[in-house]
Amino acid sequence: MLSREKFWFWNGAVALLALAVAGAQAQDLKSFEQRTTTKVLPNGLTLIVCERPEAPVFSYSTFIDAGDVNDPSGQSGLAHMFEHLAFKGTSEIGTTDYAAEKDALAKVEAANNAYEAEYLKAVGRDPQKLAELQKAVKAAEAEAHKFVVPNQFTEVAERNGAAGLNAFTALDETVYFWSMPENRLELWAWLESGRLADVVPREFYKERDVVMEERRMRTDSNPEGRLFEQFLATAYVAHNYGRSNIGWPSEVGQITATEAMAFHKKYYIGSNIVVAVVGDVKAAEAMPVLEKYFSKIPAGPKPEEMTTVEPRQFAEKTVIVRDPSQPVYVEGYHRPDFRAPDAAVYDAISDILSNGRVSRLYRSMVRDQQIAAEAEGVSPYPGDKYPGLFVFYAAPLPGHTPAEMRDSIHKEIEKLKTADVTDEELAMFKTRTRANLLHGLADNQGLANDLAEYQTRYGDWRELFRQLDRVDKVTKADIRRVANQVFQASNRTSAWIETEAPAATAKKDGGVQ
Repeated sequence: MLSREKFWFWNGAVALLALAVAGAQAQDLKSFEQRTTTKVLPNGLTLIVCERPEAPVFSYSTFIDAGDVNDPSGQSGLAHMFEHLAFKGTSEIGTTDYAAEKDALAKVEAANNAYEAEYLKAVGRDPQKLAELQKAVKAAEAEAHKFVVPNQFTEVAERNGAAGLNAFTALDETVYFWSMPENRLELWAWLESGRLADVVPREFYKERDVVMEERRMRTDSNPEGRLFEQFLATAYVAHNYGRSNIGWPSEVGQITATEAMAFHKKYYIGSNIVVAVVGDVKAAEAMPVLEKYFSKIPAGPKPEEMTTVEPRQFAEKTVIVRDPSQPVYVEGYHRPDFRAPDAAVYDAISDILSNGRVSRLYRSMVRDQQIAAEAEGVSPYPGDKYPGLFVFYAAPLPGHTPAEMRDSIHKEIEKLKTADVTDEELAMFKTRTRANLLHGLADNQGLANDLAEYQTRYGDWRELFRQLDRVDKVTKADIRRVANQVFQASNRTSAWIETEAPAATAKKDGGVQ
């Protein structure tokens, strides 16, 4: 017989499932196939147009299959730098005289190269000469800045109704997106294709300073940022997932405009880009316009996939950061990438452990024991294109310790390994997955992002819908099997912040054990 709590839990799941199924009838794969057109241009770029005429607007997502993980050795942070450059304009936008600006930018690069050559001398560096060379760089930058029209790209877009104009660089991809009135489709195509094909390293070193400041704020001055950076660097010994997401300081500080343009030439090519447009557009009318502009993006072979494979971890690792801040606990286990047959099983484990107030970690650590402010299991992390980690995170309440977080998390892991999850838990995972998909389909921007991502990752946006088949096939036995395979001490990297008094911090900097 169901307890009262489980009775309401189960009935809520049934009700939510009924709503999800009803919604799916109106938003199934067949209905999307009827209003979605895909075209691969001669340069290799893929265009997707999904007709949704409910409102006179459209949203788009430009998905570049390159992110931080693709930064060349010694140039971490380069992909992120390029995201910044994409908002600086082109040879037609953001300048008063591009011919003169181009010459001025060449002088900036020459001055910077001279400075870098002196700065990187291991022996015989001349401080006085270095100061003079740095002064020359600043002078060259000031001269180039005379031709800049600040923020013109953004202003043109927003003046024509662009909303939500933004971008992000993740480990596996770089994405540009915004929404706009449908009668501005051609203007958008001109703007977006222009910044992809006609990029200018405008104010590059100024933006490099901005990225360095981002690093200081997100990592160097943030105890949790430092913890996670050391955690990943320890969990990975070979793969680029172990590198700093925003870049190591010495590398970010030495990235050059020349290196950025080489990155652009390799990764910003048609075969490595998918553009999805969703909204009040007709494919028959939109496709010729999009083809006109996006065909000018250079063609080229799709960049080779990374061949480095992270070796199997066979020894437990621990990271301790001693800091006068609140304690935090995190641990991770290596798992396969998104293409693995058990990818949906990992999603099930994460959902059952962490999704909302009925999740196991919340009920155990936050509600019942009252030892944590939050506790969750997240997978995959830090990326999913390559084998990642299944990560557990917990923030202790005052008076409680990382050790308590570790022990409580391990108890929940052991339950997964020794006993089946309940029918209710498995049903709720499947219900929530379907509901989340439908929720994403209801939003033009979310749908554009999903279409572009699934087209890139699977070669077919229809996998967005087919994932539900894999989810429906997950069994309780699958969850036990995967938990026993992956959640092993020899596959574990643990990290935590150990709180110290401020006076002691000067003597003890955090370490790796």
